Amino acid sequence: MMTIDFRRDPINILLLAALLIAGFFLPSWLRFLLQMAVAGGLVALGVMIQMRAGLVSFGQGLYYCIGAYAVGMLAVKMNVTELGILIPAAIIVTAVVGGILGLLLSRYRDIFFAMLSLALSMILYGLLVKAAWLGSTDGFNIPAVSYLGHVPAQAVREDWSYILTVVLVLISCFAVARYLASGAGALCDAVAQNELRLEYLGTSARKVVFIVYLVAATISGLGGALAAIAMGHIGPEMTNWTTSGGFVFVALLAGRGSVIAPVLGFFLLELVRTYALDYAPNAWQMILGAVMLAVILLLPEGLWSLVRRRSAK
Repeated sequence: MMTIDFRRDPINILLLAALLIAGFFLPSWLRFLLQMAVAGGLVALGVMIQMRAGLVSFGQGLYYCIGAYAVGMLAVKMNVTELGILIPAAIIVTAVVGGILGLLLSRYRDIFFAMLSLALSMILYGLLVKAAWLGSTDGFNIPAVSYLGHVPAQAVREDWSYILTVVLVLISCFAVARYLASGAGALCDAVAQNELRLEYLGTSARKVVFIVYLVAATISGLGGALAAIAMGHIGPEMTNWTTSGGFVFVALLAGRGSVIAPVLGFFLLELVRTYALDYAPNAWQMILGAVMLAVILLLPEGLWSLVRRRSAK
């Protein structure tokens, strides 16, 4: 695995910030697509940083769903709509669940890690489908949230939600970039390349994996919370294997060269899906598969490798 210097990522994050600010000048449907893409991109980012440690999580939708349901249950079941409570609650819940499950999953590698993460995600899916008080397969709607006690008018509610998503996504990308640029983040590559030698040097590979898993769970939960607030609806499909598989596809297609790669990759994939559905509703899956196959064959290191090559020149 190529060693990548993430200390240059703040510049890339500024470029992402410029793109997200430009979203205010996009049509409302395209801005909503961008908003949902960057929220989902946080989950793909969680998958990507685990890949740097040689791990592939096919169940990252677990935390995407937990973060969303934490917001939904507080808002609907407990009538708590204050954003200052909902977002921290989603982060805390996913961090606690990630910490508990991380103690188990940090012991496994390769296909065992992938299948166990998938199994845990599908267990939650099965529980939610059977839970009639949570809407079963239909899920339930989430009321409008308040910002420090202020509930925006219907006409500007989408603007407030978009600003919230932009700010928190940029902060998350910066925090993850700092983590990957630190000594603790550099140990991810060491786990993937030679775990035994890492142990000889006196560092616990299991501890490194646990931290990576916890960080990935937390930002994925934040992504789920932002998606729930933006959509105003949540359902058990958020933790289905198809959703988790989509995050893995994005992480593979975007590449691991930057923290903003999964975020941008998710947006590009959603654009392809949207236009494929519009122009070829009966063949959109084939078009999407062809695009994925072309990227894998022509750019095995992901779409971000194009940016890295240009920077190298």
